[in-house]
Amino acid sequence: MSNVSQQQYREILVSLTQGVLTITFNRPHKKNAMNLALVNEVMAVFSDIADDTSVRAVVICGSEGNFCAGGDISDMHSEASNKETKQQAIWHFNRSFGRMITQVNHAPQVVITQLEGAVLGGGLGLACVSDIAIAHQGAVFAMPETGLGVVPAQIAPFVVTRIGLTQARRLALLGERVGAAQSQALGIVHFVCESQEALQAQLNEVLKQVQRGAPQANANTKALMLKVGTVELETLLDEAAALFNQALASDEGKEGTQAFMQKRNPSWCE
Repeated sequence: MSNVSQQQYREILVSLTQGVLTITFNRPHKKNAMNLALVNEVMAVFSDIADDTSVRAVVICGSEGNFCAGGDISDMHSEASNKETKQQAIWHFNRSFGRMITQVNHAPQVVITQLEGAVLGGGLGLACVSDIAIAHQGAVFAMPETGLGVVPAQIAPFVVTRIGLTQARRLALLGERVGAAQSQALGIVHFVCESQEALQAQLNEVLKQVQRGAPQANANTKALMLKVGTVELETLLDEAAALFNQALASDEGKEGTQAFMQKRNPSWCE
């Protein structure tokens, strides 16, 4: 079992309760915009729990009313002393964020984003790689990069995967700000809540439903789905059949089958 919740972090808060790990971005003075330290801390957390089946779900949220306002551009410049090192620092930060969002995307746990306030740039990218996205009705979503004279370099592929090329082009090229209801219609968000109480209630309900799925079965299902479009279909279906075979013969498969026949909840629901 990971001791990740006992580690000391500078830019995030981490708690672990009953198999649910909560990561809170804690830079409220910057609307939780991400600096390199935050990115590295998030990657460290996901590395620590990569093989920990006791962690069933990861909730990512932001402190004090905002999810994440994207990347902290001022931080990218602060550590560079000249033009060459500045370019290297910016490249390193940008690429590090891409590694982080890829890591979150491939996490074996169910990843849930709790979205409110600013969900901009990299924050939108994180929403697009979450398995379940829950938003407060007042949340604002946007890809503002082109208006700043830059490109949504690391998030663009994930936004396209989430909502399709046509709508991703619109958000990226117009920099349009959209609300939670429209983000739900686009497919970014699954649930929209009218109040903080409703937001928490919806999160609790989702977490309750997550417990119904066996940990390894959930992880294998996510991995299988992420291969769609990247692996030739017949090859993928062959791999999926082998995976089904392994699952049925596994401890989880045996327990699930027995629980069904005995009309009881499987052990992972207890």
